[in-house]
Amino acid sequence: MRELEEWLATLEKNDFPYDAVVAEYHRVGKHFVDEELLAELSHAREGVRLLARFLDTALDKWDGRYDYRTYLALDMLPLPGSEDETPDLAAARVRHDRLVVQLTADLLRFELDVLDGRTRRFPEQRPDAKTVAKRFHLGLRAVTPMSRRAGIPIPDGAEDHAAARAFCERAEQDRRPEEELALRLSDLPVYVVHDEYMFIRVLQAFETAFALLTVALRVTIEDIAAGRVKEAVGLLRGARTTLREAARYFSLLATMQVESFRTFRLYTEGASAIQSRNYKLVESLCRVPDEERLDSPAYRSVPEVRADVLAGQTTLGRALHDTVAGNRIGPAELKELKEAMQEFAATLMQWRQTHYSLAVRMLGEASGTGYTEGTPYLDAVRGIPVFGDLDPDPDPDQGPEPAGGPSRDSDHAESEGQDT
Repeated sequence: MRELEEWLATLEKNDFPYDAVVAEYHRVGKHFVDEELLAELSHAREGVRLLARFLDTALDKWDGRYDYRTYLALDMLPLPGSEDETPDLAAARVRHDRLVVQLTADLLRFELDVLDGRTRRFPEQRPDAKTVAKRFHLGLRAVTPMSRRAGIPIPDGAEDHAAARAFCERAEQDRRPEEELALRLSDLPVYVVHDEYMFIRVLQAFETAFALLTVALRVTIEDIAAGRVKEAVGLLRGARTTLREAARYFSLLATMQVESFRTFRLYTEGASAIQSRNYKLVESLCRVPDEERLDSPAYRSVPEVRADVLAGQTTLGRALHDTVAGNRIGPAELKELKEAMQEFAATLMQWRQTHYSLAVRMLGEASGTGYTEGTPYLDAVRGIPVFGDLDPDPDPDQGPEPAGGPSRDSDHAESEGQDT
């Protein structure tokens, strides 16, 4: 690759002006270094960090580190709460909406570019026109609540193809340079099958939602522990809305061609959704996983999450127990809080059921790619309680909505005013 060879030819380990920088620090003392120099050094540092993160993602198979996180290039995305030791929930909500909007716009732009003959990327197993039309409809329907909150509305009354084009143009006009770069560096399919591009973007949208849920649940735990029941109830209901909105993307994912999925899946061995760090954070913030679950590959694949559990992190269930024991909550508030927890649990259980149903459609009884048993594994874990005896039974027959889907505006009223 000529461009890389030219870059490597000019790269020297010692070409950074170490001596000049050190001399300036010695001249004035670290406390008095000029802000312009500090800003330049900070810019240089960010560039090096970005390159390091990208190379870690691009070289995962070469290094023998390939997993779900590197497959989705999650370190290249500005996930909610990813850069803050104490994440701000309001900022996390904004970041979630912007990122999901941009991921969806990029996904739809790829489909448009193929239709327009503007790209030859990932040319194998192109979907037919009917399938692409469904993707426009379902993609717009899924992103509608986030696009409205982000101030990038989808045109009313336009047919799906035209609406998708207008939405992409608006999102691209609003896109920041760092967001453009993140999108360019974060979709690295393992093969050249058309549908894998959509597959990666949808899974990244799922991860964005679970990253936001992690931030929201941590704040919810703090509110319960402090006896701020009204605030905790609002956060749980908002978390439920976040999960319901993200679940719309399952219908978009269901348009993926089974043959295409089984083709690129041959090269994803080692990467599986069971390795999702953000999902495990959500699960383990609700209650302490059972010992068998904690010792399973699902938690062994995210050792930092497992370590927090073993260290005794506070869960939502524990916070509720302690608040009740400390008489910091009345009967009416307790009832309302338990109802909110039950509603969130039902939605998460339904998420698992939908995931399982879609996996059965795509895989049958084939083994998984994260060294799991595939659909039998999903079948076994979909009934794990979220909050123990608060959980309802999920509808065992509920799967993804039909690929035709309802209108783009359906469920909009429920999405308005979300709290996460």
